[in-house]
Amino acid sequence: MPLDDGYGVLRGPITDYFRDDPDDYGKYYHGNLRVQAPNGEYRCAIDVDAKSSAVGVEWRVVELRADELASVLSLGVGYHDLATSSSSGALDYIRSPMFAARTGCVAIIMGLLGKKLDVSTLWKKGSDIDALSDLEPLVQSTRNAGLHALVFGEPFSSGLGLHNIHQNQGDPAGSIWYQSNGTWQDGCTVLQQSADTWVAFMNKFSTQSYATDDFGHPI
Repeated sequence: MPLDDGYGVLRGPITDYFRDDPDDYGKYYHGNLRVQAPNGEYRCAIDVDAKSSAVGVEWRVVELRADELASVLSLGVGYHDLATSSSSGALDYIRSPMFAARTGCVAIIMGLLGKKLDVSTLWKKGSDIDALSDLEPLVQSTRNAGLHALVFGEPFSSGLGLHNIHQNQGDPAGSIWYQSNGTWQDGCTVLQQSADTWVAFMNKFSTQSYATDDFGHPI
């Protein structure tokens, strides 16, 4: 089922970054990017953990080439709605070729050894602070160089901003997020490091599956 307020990508320079106040951050803890667009400044809330939760967070940092992002880079600076499909430029942690390619060689080697790749081993696991400690140097590098961020997620229902910047599929049956599961709608923070190099900060919760069906439900 699609996210309530749609899905899209924001491109622009980073004007600020901050963590939520640990004493007053509400239900979820975020690292927050402010990104400048032609129609104003957007706040992008990157979800890294549930407050007072033992669920934990998982994340990957994947280097990408500019040509792998060509379809969204061609849209230019600003926010753009994306169809939740493989041809729109939308991201899917499980299905996007740019992410699958990074596991291909490992999977081939494991296959030759008669073993199956355990996808969970590709993800780092830890606390919200651990995750942000890996994200923040990348943010700082992009900001200092005056380069751009690409932020994928769901737009705020009011005001300029994006949330649900995390995996948006694989939540288990019975959870309040099960009905929001869907393919080609994953949130992600992609940061430019040079003219031709970007890095994707992928983040998910440990309750979310590494494999999903065509509806984004866990299998």
